[in-house]
Amino acid sequence: MKDRPRILLIYTGGTIGMIKDYESGSLRAFDFGALMKNIPELNQLDCFIETVSFETPMDSSNMNPSHWVRIAELIEDNYHDYDGFVVLHGSDTMSYTASALGFMLENLAKPVIFTGSQLPIGDLRTDAKENLITSIQIAALQVKKGPAIQEVGLYFEYKLYRANRTTKINAEHFQAFNSPNYPPLAESGVHLKVYDEYLFKPKTAKKLKVHKHMDDNVAILKIFPGLNESVVKSILNTPNLKALILETYGAGNAPTEKWLLQALKKAIERNLHVVNVTQCPGGSVIMGRYETSRAMMRMQVINGKDITTEAAITKLMYLLGDNVSPKLFKTIFETSLRGEMQ
Repeated sequence: MKDRPRILLIYTGGTIGMIKDYESGSLRAFDFGALMKNIPELNQLDCFIETVSFETPMDSSNMNPSHWVRIAELIEDNYHDYDGFVVLHGSDTMSYTASALGFMLENLAKPVIFTGSQLPIGDLRTDAKENLITSIQIAALQVKKGPAIQEVGLYFEYKLYRANRTTKINAEHFQAFNSPNYPPLAESGVHLKVYDEYLFKPKTAKKLKVHKHMDDNVAILKIFPGLNESVVKSILNTPNLKALILETYGAGNAPTEKWLLQALKKAIERNLHVVNVTQCPGGSVIMGRYETSRAMMRMQVINGKDITTEAAITKLMYLLGDNVSPKLFKTIFETSLRGEMQ
């Protein structure tokens, strides 16, 4: 008889790890050490589950790259002992953390599923139990060649997405996330349906490599009508700034005012990496389609294509931390590394 899949549950914090005290109305931390006792439904899953928690569970608003490294190290340290990993995380920055882990875990050949909830696990109407149970079930899925999922995913409200394709779209609905430019990897209904054609197929012969240096000398500038010269120049001249995401209109368009183009040109000439990402929820940057993006294309602004802002900022941190040479930086960024862009 084949051994049951072993799943490691990593609790970092967030709403999913809270239960309500109905007498006081306050929230307190859930005891993940007594997980099976408190959620007996998990005993019906055909897998072995163990848990590990951050020493101090945290609100995801306080997450930063050092915490991403902590999650990556927990996976690295336990990689050979478990068949899959489920990371419980607050929803506010889940897409950022999950996107970052996708880049940090090179040659990943096992599932790392992020999930959370909009209501605490002990709430009467909670979405936490379904998200948790199905995430564990997905992480435990096996096919003849090994794990069915071999990438970082994000599961929320009946859908599994590629994590680096997601963005949070709602702070109140149970359907808190969306993947505007890539279809779901799996859907949970009466049956759990996995869409094999959309899964990332890694080169599993290579050993897992964990990248732990994320360079945070990056910034995001959203273009808007009335953006003035002093604001742009102050951002471009930020000490130690190495890369900037420019959130542009539509298919990658920006004002053609002379001062803006000159400021960007000078910044690029001093090796600042500027990435053009659309601020639209869905769609792609198409450099040169309109006159308003041709000037940026000529000055070698990096084409962000259909990447999300969350994936773009974490990809920048990853490439900068990996000391990619300035000459190759544009080419590598415009190349899909973990299925994050078309």
